[in-house]
Amino acid sequence: MTEQNQNAMLLRIFMGESDQWQHQALYDALAVEARKQDLSGITVLRGILGYGARRIFHASHLIDLSEDLPIVIEIVDTEENIQSFLPTIDKMVHGKSLVTLEKVQIYKPKAPN
Repeated sequence: MTEQNQNAMLLRIFMGESDQWQHQALYDALAVEARKQDLSGITVLRGILGYGARRIFHASHLIDLSEDLPIVIEIVDTEENIQSFLPTIDKMVHGKSLVTLEKVQIYKPKAPN
């Protein structure tokens, strides 16, 4: 591994837009908690189409304006920091969402000379 590459972990959480935690959007609540726990960053992606375990499509089509579009949260940090965030996931998600972990490498492009 070069100086430009660093081992890390990717935490991905798949959920519906309507999922809640204490009367607020679950993705908002998780982002706040990730910041409180000093994780390096979080990205919340809103999908245009998806379905989960119940096989019900959620889509952003104009005819079928869904209020429960798919949401994916991605957090990349050290394995230690991600592992320490998992109890928060357990507390807030309650098994409603799919959560994946992947070992990744962070590549830092060289600055121009």
